[in-house]
Amino acid sequence: MKKVLLSTSALLLLAGACTPDKPNGSNTGNTPINNPEKAFTVDVDPSTFEITAIHDGKEETISKAREAEAVENFEETNKLISWTYPESELEIEIHQEDKFIDVSITSLAGEGIENEVSFPYVAGEQLILPIGEGKRIPKDDQDWKTHLDHEMDMNDSFTMPLYGSEKDDYSILYLPENTFNNTIAYDTEDDIEFNITHEYPTINDNKTYNTRIYVAENDPVDWATIYKNELLESDNFTTLAEKAKYVPDIEKLYGAPHIYFWNDQYLDDHSVDWKKLKKKVDDPIFAWVATLIDEHSEDSGDEFIQVLESLNDEEYVTPFQKTAILNGLNFAIQLEEFYDAAVFPDGKAPNDNQNEQERYATNKSLLASVLKEAVSPVEDWGKETSTEVLKDMKKEGIDRAWVGLPNWVNGLMQPDMVKYAEDAGYLVAPYDSYHSIHETPDISWNTATFKDPALFEEATITKKDGEHVTGFLGRGRKLNPTLSLPSVKDRVEGVLAGGIQFNSWFMDTDATGEIYDDYSPTHLTTQEEDWTARLERMEYLAKEHGLVVGAEGGNDFASEVIAFAHGIETPVIKWGDPDMRENADSEYFVGNYYSPTGGIPERYSKAVPIKEEYKAIYTDPTYSIPLYKLVYNDSVITTHQWEWDSLKIEGLETERKINEYLYNIPPMYHLDANSWEDKKETITTNYQTWSAFHEEAVQQPMTDFRVLSDDRLVQSTTYGESLTVIANFSDQDFQDDDRTIRANSAVIIDGNHEVKIE
Repeated sequence: MKKVLLSTSALLLLAGACTPDKPNGSNTGNTPINNPEKAFTVDVDPSTFEITAIHDGKEETISKAREAEAVENFEETNKLISWTYPESELEIEIHQEDKFIDVSITSLAGEGIENEVSFPYVAGEQLILPIGEGKRIPKDDQDWKTHLDHEMDMNDSFTMPLYGSEKDDYSILYLPENTFNNTIAYDTEDDIEFNITHEYPTINDNKTYNTRIYVAENDPVDWATIYKNELLESDNFTTLAEKAKYVPDIEKLYGAPHIYFWNDQYLDDHSVDWKKLKKKVDDPIFAWVATLIDEHSEDSGDEFIQVLESLNDEEYVTPFQKTAILNGLNFAIQLEEFYDAAVFPDGKAPNDNQNEQERYATNKSLLASVLKEAVSPVEDWGKETSTEVLKDMKKEGIDRAWVGLPNWVNGLMQPDMVKYAEDAGYLVAPYDSYHSIHETPDISWNTATFKDPALFEEATITKKDGEHVTGFLGRGRKLNPTLSLPSVKDRVEGVLAGGIQFNSWFMDTDATGEIYDDYSPTHLTTQEEDWTARLERMEYLAKEHGLVVGAEGGNDFASEVIAFAHGIETPVIKWGDPDMRENADSEYFVGNYYSPTGGIPERYSKAVPIKEEYKAIYTDPTYSIPLYKLVYNDSVITTHQWEWDSLKIEGLETERKINEYLYNIPPMYHLDANSWEDKKETITTNYQTWSAFHEEAVQQPMTDFRVLSDDRLVQSTTYGESLTVIANFSDQDFQDDDRTIRANSAVIIDGNHEVKIE
């Protein structure tokens, strides 16, 4: 039974006789722009759920046929066709709207019965997928066949609810109404194709799954325009300028590179007179620190004492000895239990109600009271490796920067550094996370430690089978976001209680799309409720405290709240590859998380090559399309995930720099005192050009994207009316009219002004 169904011919008036106008740059970013949708009719075969689009006399498949199934209750009008599948207990409705067709699938299964549906089944010459910034994947590409070898959760894999396929003559674009409970299964046996399976969980009362389907040109500008227009028409798009009305410091992001700054040695080598310290090794403070290490960490206090005792055997103190002693002391001064009257006879006892910042100040003073002349004044501790580095950055011309600290403790230990950063015009933020929760408190993983001990049993996520979802790296459990807000407020207000001048905040995982259904009987939670709770806690940071909020990932469900995102441009590369994560002898090993010296951990500082088979997936510009930037350039500032900063991939430094101009991406760096000296010239030279470019580009929508060469290695982007970047990723010069774009370079064109990037 095959029926001709529905015409979207009303689109002829909207789309200018099916010839879309390209954005002309006059759009401000918050009003709909020209409609690129195509008029089309569709054929549908209800028994197999096959749907075919017909545009300009040419047919293309919207959804491939599945196994035939009995049909009941078939009805057809000029605006609607509907039927039911009695065996699958599903009701199908296909509606004609002005700009699209809407496919609505409702589960008819009884209460407490799970159900699912597979739709659509997508194929084409190229797949259009919002993986990271966006990918255009040829149907027969072998690297992508290898990569797409497992099922993927849509929220976790796609940064926007937009996917599709390029056909011979036009493209089919799919916009699911929501992405909850959607699994993507790829078929790579022949060509790459994929099927979306939507689950109707028993805990979710919403039993309808909707997908809007459009026909458009084979052009990413059109695809992004269709989606952005939907956002604008439903008032779900917020520009950075609009966000800055309630968080003015957002404007400090314009032209700012993103810098993770490492300063874990609060008492550092510069602040210790080691000759005088050697004379104090018998002081009770050191035995006390050893006891605290034994009681509150996985390290050994005996080893700390052994290093101290070995000082008498050496004429000078070795770097290893210095590091071990400083690590022990810096660990101890973080503890609430640090004060002991017998150990600190001249020290002032802490107040009962002191906040965290006051505790660290008290503990540093207590330590100074016994080390005396062996250490510099407390206010100078760590200054050489923190505040002085930021001062030199400012002196070298870095007028704007987002400075991320690996933990709020780094700021509370050195509030003068944070104050200097804020006074210098920088944004300075702690890393924070409400992802994992551990049963036993651990100051070395304080983001997984919460004051309320009941949370571990009463507020963690349970799977259908009754097992708890484990936390990061297999430790602990995952905290249910709907039960987290009191703890968020308690932590944030506790961190800020001492007046620390953080003006930004970074939330780990909150915009990655890693969301859950929670089947815990006492707090059943749907994915949508999980999602909403993450937004609520980020909105609390922005609107209650005026902080510039960023998050890992950047999935667009968070776009109205966050100002910046880490992970859209370069995500974590191949998490499961043992050569990268386990085999320390491999040239691809990314490094360990821990730095014994308190500087940058090797995982973030060590440059490594990328395996050839991963380049197509993560770095090859021929597959990339700026879907996200075409929608959100002036709404969310996006850069790399912190594990893969601008200089991490050996041999691709220039290519990634060019791409940062093409896509208007802030460069990201990991810095400490030593690496700043090594990278200073590279960073400051690039900053002189990049900062001014970004400040202009980020306040306008991306209005165009073009591929200028057959091999797709020469591309251009346009921001607003006239700011254009042409990037040549090839090893051959490229002639663009009367302009030569040198190999492995880019050019910025702003009216009559041009700047070369090499």
